[in-house]
Amino acid sequence: MEDPRGDKITIPSLLARKAAGSKIVCLTAYDYPTAKILDQGGVDLILVGDSLGMVVLGYENTVPVTMDEMIHHTRAVSRAVKRALVVGDMPYFSFHLTADETIRNASRFLKDGGAAAVKIEGASKKRLKLVEAMVEAEIPVMGHVGLTPQSIHHLGRYRVKGMEAKEARRIVADAANLEKAGAFAVVLESMPVEIADAVTRAVKIPTIGIGAGRACDGQVLVFHDMMGFSTGYMPKFVRRYADLHGVMSGAVEAYSRDVREGRFPDDATSYHLKPEVADEVVRPRGRSPKGRAKR
Repeated sequence: MEDPRGDKITIPSLLARKAAGSKIVCLTAYDYPTAKILDQGGVDLILVGDSLGMVVLGYENTVPVTMDEMIHHTRAVSRAVKRALVVGDMPYFSFHLTADETIRNASRFLKDGGAAAVKIEGASKKRLKLVEAMVEAEIPVMGHVGLTPQSIHHLGRYRVKGMEAKEARRIVADAANLEKAGAFAVVLESMPVEIADAVTRAVKIPTIGIGAGRACDGQVLVFHDMMGFSTGYMPKFVRRYADLHGVMSGAVEAYSRDVREGRFPDDATSYHLKPEVADEVVRPRGRSPKGRAKR
């Protein structure tokens, strides 16, 4: 069995894993301590997702997330990572204008954020040309097809994609076109397992699934979802591996009780003077150093 904390992950090594049938582990991270835990835990790909808008910044969806916010969080993650490959998620409208502007925005993830690659949603003809332009500019690109969360206002709601034959064929074609455009991997989100399997067999680049079944070459989840940070609605595809919301809530409540009831801080968590210093500094007023009252 391979050591999950082995050599530095690179794009060639990810392609080699696809060829060897070795699964790729991916999670999101948005800060230094989380990224450090993921990296030391053997995660291969760390995605600084625009999902930070919802799970960290409190936005209703990912649309409001800015380039500056993404670069700030990508930089924090990159400082923590030694082994994993860091991918920065291009936010809404950072790649919707000209090729030059797209390349300039993408380059910031590498130059300023310390990432090794960027992720871009969609596979329209214009989007494919942008992928080609970024790859030509030596910026590695990960694609993203199926459900594309940045399109929420167009879609109206988040839903499983590819349930009908026409849409399913479109997903397979989109992934293949992204590969031709030079993408080194593609995220498959919220689609039937049969479609994800077809895509995975059709392309030579790794497929990273999120709500797309086990046939994908790798899996990704939002860190806050799989760790149980929130108590609201969770998609069907999320498996919770911890209940951090419960643990953290319990800790905060216990701390609050201890403070209010005078149990914290106690002697063990307080600093004390040496007895001789205490005698010198903390003495009754009006007493001389030898204990005589002043006149």
